[in-house]
Amino acid sequence: MIQMTLIQIDNYGPWTVTPKPRTESDLQILQAELFADVQRMVAAKKGLVFFTRFDNMLAITNGLDKEDHLRIQRSIRNRYPITISMGVGAAETPHEAQKLATIALQNAGGAQDGERKEILAIDSLIENPEDSFVQAAHIDINSVTETLTDIESAFDTSFIVNKAQHYLMTKLRKKGALLFFIGGDNFMSPCNGLSEDEIKEILIEIKEEIDIGFKAGIGRADNAEDAAYMADIGLEIIRDANNSKWIEIVEEL
Repeated sequence: MIQMTLIQIDNYGPWTVTPKPRTESDLQILQAELFADVQRMVAAKKGLVFFTRFDNMLAITNGLDKEDHLRIQRSIRNRYPITISMGVGAAETPHEAQKLATIALQNAGGAQDGERKEILAIDSLIENPEDSFVQAAHIDINSVTETLTDIESAFDTSFIVNKAQHYLMTKLRKKGALLFFIGGDNFMSPCNGLSEDEIKEILIEIKEEIDIGFKAGIGRADNAEDAAYMADIGLEIIRDANNSKWIEIVEEL
């Protein structure tokens, strides 16, 4: 089972224009600092946060219980001019888990509902540590520096990376997995339920469709931090072998 948490700023849209529109740079700074703070607190319990739309974040929270979530909410309330609400769900696939988390929070009130504040809506939590499992794939585009970064303009390189993300996200979502951009030409995919062959097939399909090659390290653990770290190790093994493999699985540190 994988546990996902939706983190949503309360009534953020109306707040940004009340009593008049706030300076865009200040809003960007707030969002960036909020993401860093939430990431720091979730990581302390070996979870991992992804920024998605910044006013909405998704986190893998295997190992975090109700009190851990409440503690994060209290800390944000004490240090920011805004509050956050959370929805939590656990399921066999990441997509289903985040869907349950989203529905739980939606049922507690809308994102721009002025009456909704600091809600913790729990659909389900992983109660038994033995049920906790995270499979994460760290996916990297092959040779971006040589073929894009040092040749194309910065914006055009970003455009191609975003194109790759769109194709990956579309195919992985159909399989119950998620995909998040994590910087550079790198993506992280919580992908419980997908086999090595299924992931490899997706990478090959995209290579054939848009001529962008990938490699993926896959990590498996009972928490997001260790799974992502082992995925990183898998990716380094492929790089050391001159990208001669599509996939490398690491299950033990």
